[in-house]
Amino acid sequence: MRLPSSLLLKNTRDLLSQERGTISKSWGHNTTVALVYPNSYYIGMSNLGLQTIYQLLNNLPHTLCERVFLPGREEQDELKRLQRSLFSLESYHPLCDFQLIAFSLSFENDYPAILTILELATIPFLSAERGEEYPLIMAGGVCTFFNPEPLAEFFDLFIIGEAEEVLPQLIETYRHCREKNASREVLLSHLSRIEGLYVPRFYEVRYTASGTIASFTPKNKAAPATIVRRHTGHLDRFPTSSAVITPQTEFSNLFLMEVSRGCSHRCNFCTMGCVYHPYRQRSLKSLRETAARGLEEKLKIGLIGATLGDHPHFASLCAFIIQAGGKFSATSMRMDALDEEVLALLKESGHQTITLAPETGSERLRRVIHKDLSDEQIFKAVSLIAHHRFPYLKLYFLIGLPTEQEDDIDELIALTRRVQHHLVKSHPRSRHPQTITLSINPFIPKPATPFQWHPLEQITSLKTKLRKIKGSFKKDKNIVVTWDLPKWSYLQCLLSRGDRRVGKILIAAHEQGGNFLRSYREVDINPDFYTYRPRSLDEIFPWDFIDHGISKQVLAAEYQRALTADASPGKR
Repeated sequence: MRLPSSLLLKNTRDLLSQERGTISKSWGHNTTVALVYPNSYYIGMSNLGLQTIYQLLNNLPHTLCERVFLPGREEQDELKRLQRSLFSLESYHPLCDFQLIAFSLSFENDYPAILTILELATIPFLSAERGEEYPLIMAGGVCTFFNPEPLAEFFDLFIIGEAEEVLPQLIETYRHCREKNASREVLLSHLSRIEGLYVPRFYEVRYTASGTIASFTPKNKAAPATIVRRHTGHLDRFPTSSAVITPQTEFSNLFLMEVSRGCSHRCNFCTMGCVYHPYRQRSLKSLRETAARGLEEKLKIGLIGATLGDHPHFASLCAFIIQAGGKFSATSMRMDALDEEVLALLKESGHQTITLAPETGSERLRRVIHKDLSDEQIFKAVSLIAHHRFPYLKLYFLIGLPTEQEDDIDELIALTRRVQHHLVKSHPRSRHPQTITLSINPFIPKPATPFQWHPLEQITSLKTKLRKIKGSFKKDKNIVVTWDLPKWSYLQCLLSRGDRRVGKILIAAHEQGGNFLRSYREVDINPDFYTYRPRSLDEIFPWDFIDHGISKQVLAAEYQRALTADASPGKR
C-alpha cells in the first residue's frame, strides 16, 4: 500500500492518539466499509448518528468499518500535489480499496463536500460512469430520509430511514452476491428488494413542459414503486451512544446517548415529527445501563432527544446520573415540560445555559405552525429559570414563516423585551444580569411536512427582518443576536427541495471552487424554480415515492388549515 501524504498522515496519527474506543480490525476476509462524514473530523465526531453506524457496522460479523472525514484545505492541496488518494483513519487505506463507501448525511450544506471527497479519492462523480472496479457508493442519514433526489446521479444506493435493521440485511445481501461474483447491476437489483433501500438508476423521471415532474416510475422489476421508510420498532435493542471519545469535538469528552427518537408534537415546519414517526422512547432500565457506561469512563453524559422533557422518566434518569456522582447536559427543552425538579437537576449538574424555542413572538403564528405554546407558558418557564438563576438563556426564533407579517416581527422583539424584563424583575439587585441570546433562523420549507408546498421567503425580505431585529437590540449588552445568513438558507432550501437535475448545480459549483452564485448562472436550471415557486397541491414532488406513514392528503389538509388560520391548539 502506498503511504499517504505526510501532513494528513501526521494529523491523522495525532487525532487517533487522543481517541478512546477506536475500533481496529483485520482486513482479511471482512466486508470493508468506509464510513464518510463530508465535513471535518471535529464536526463529524460530534455527530451521534455517525458514531452509532460506526459501532453497528463493526459489531456485524465479518464486517470492518473505518472512518473518513473531509481534510482541511492545506491537506487537500497536498493530496492533489502529491497525487495521493484520500484514506481512512484507522488503517490509512485509500477509499478505492474499500468494497463499500457509505456517506452519512445530516445537513444539506455538506453536499458540496461529497464531490470534493470523491475527487480526492479519484472516483468519478456520476454513478453511471463507475465500472465494476469501483466500490459501491451509498448514503444514509436524515437528509436521505426526506429527499435524496438532488444526489441521485452520484450514488448507487440510498438508505431511506433508520439504519439499525437495514444495515445487517444490506451487508448480508452484499456478501452473498459477491460470493457468487454477481455484477454491479445484479447486486443492486438484489439490494433494491430490501425494504428501505432505494437505487436511483432503476427509476425514470419524466418532466412536463413547465419543468415539474410528470411521472416517477420504476424501470426495473425488482424496484418497488414506493419506498417505505424504515424505522426501528424497539429502540432498546440498539443502544445509541458514543463509541469513540475524543477531546477534538464540539462536545469534548462528552458521552452522548439518545433518550428518545422523533417528536410527538409534529410542528408544521419541522421534519422531525414526520421522518422519525412514530415518536419512541427508550426504557429507563436501558437508559440507566447506557449512562452507567459513560459514568464508568468518568465522562459527562450528553442526553440527546428532540423533546427530552416528554420522556416520563427524564427526571429519574437525571437524578440517577447525579446520584452516581456524574453530571449531564441536555439539548433544547420544551417550555411546557420544564418544572422545578428538572431545573433543579440541571442546576445541580452545572448547567449555565437553558435553551428554549418559542419559534415566534406571537401566539397567532405559533398556532399557524402548530406550536402549542401560549405566552403564559413561556413566562411560567422564564419565572422558573429566573428563580434558579441560570446566567444564560438562549431563545430560538424563525422568520419568514407562512402568513408572517411585520407585526409578528414586532411581537418577536416585544416578547424578548418582556422576557428580559421578567428576568431583571426577578433579581433587581443582581450585579450580573442574565444574558439572552437570540438565535434567528430563516424558515426553510422542508419535504414531508405540511409546509412543503410553501415557498421560501425572498432573501431581500429576510435581510430586512434581520436588520430590524438586530437594530432593536444593538444598544443592549445583555441581548446577543445571532443568525444564519439567508444565502445559506437559500442553498439549503434548493438542496432539500430539488430534483435530480439539481446535481448539475453541485457539479458546476465544485468546478467553480464553491461559488454557487456563479454556478447558478452557468447551468440551464433556474434555482428559484425550487425555492421561491409556490407549489400546487396536486404537484408531484421529487420525494413523493417515499412513504413516511403520513399521507400527502393529511399534510395538505394541515397546510390549508394553517394558511386560513384554522389552527386551533391541540394535538393531532
